[in-house]
Amino acid sequence: MGLRDPLSADEVSRRLSLTGWTGDTKQITKSYQVNYDTAIKIVTDIGKAAIELEHRPDITIRWAELQISMTTHTAGDAVTELDFLLAERIDQIVQRHL
Repeated sequence: MGLRDPLSADEVSRRLSLTGWTGDTKQITKSYQVNYDTAIKIVTDIGKAAIELEHRPDITIRWAELQISMTTHTAGDAVTELDFLLAERIDQIVQRHL
């Protein structure tokens, strides 16, 4: 199975239970409670990871919250291994900034 192949509902559910992310076969999402200035620094590092993996998350920055959502558009807006790969990298990035 390739990085951009859609994952089954069972596989997405299993993976979500291990990661702290939420979602379904169409999109995964996670929110982090961080202040605005920290969120900007995190987003800079997420951008580098996104470019490296050639995968772009949707990012929302609020006063005290950073929200990330991902789907693989080239897989028909489905969740793929690539989404979970970037999710893992994002969690590592956030931990470095806390």
